[in-house]
Amino acid sequence: MIAKNLKVGMVINYEGHLFRVMSIHLIAPGNWRSFAQAKLRKLSDGTQKENRFRSDENVERAILDQREVEYLYQEDTTYHFMDTTSYEQFQLQNEDLGDAINYLIPNMKINVEFYEGKPIGVALPKTVNLKVVETEPYVKTATATSQYKPAKVETGATFQVPGFVTEGESIQIDTETGKYLGRTN
Repeated sequence: MIAKNLKVGMVINYEGHLFRVMSIHLIAPGNWRSFAQAKLRKLSDGTQKENRFRSDENVERAILDQREVEYLYQEDTTYHFMDTTSYEQFQLQNEDLGDAINYLIPNMKINVEFYEGKPIGVALPKTVNLKVVETEPYVKTATATSQYKPAKVETGATFQVPGFVTEGESIQIDTETGKYLGRTN
């Protein structure tokens, strides 16, 4: 595959390591050759680096297997999962999961990416429903703009929500941006 076809979320094999493309910008500076400026995160240790690829440079895309798994529970920094077809259990560390730990609820079904039989990361659904466990009480104010406040959810993460959201309510969160989308039933 050539560098100009890279997309956010792809995993590439570069310099002997697996990297996930975190962002990609195609740049065509006037009469010079175009290039792709990419922010990459190494999957083995989480370090990030920026790299500039010529737009016609060949990049090796890693072939990943995706399997549906069920998230079971967390024990310190270890997260336990079970393959829904073979019932095989395995663990991932919180550094392997990154921001995904903010959205994991026990018994949630997600897709895990495997490379050469080893789990390397998760593919979350676009949105998740989380229960608010702690937030400030609603105070009605006379402002024209909406007021946001922090709300702690059942996973332990904190998100910004509108002032009318109260404890015990279920809210919908976008897993890509971490933004509040609405209340759920």
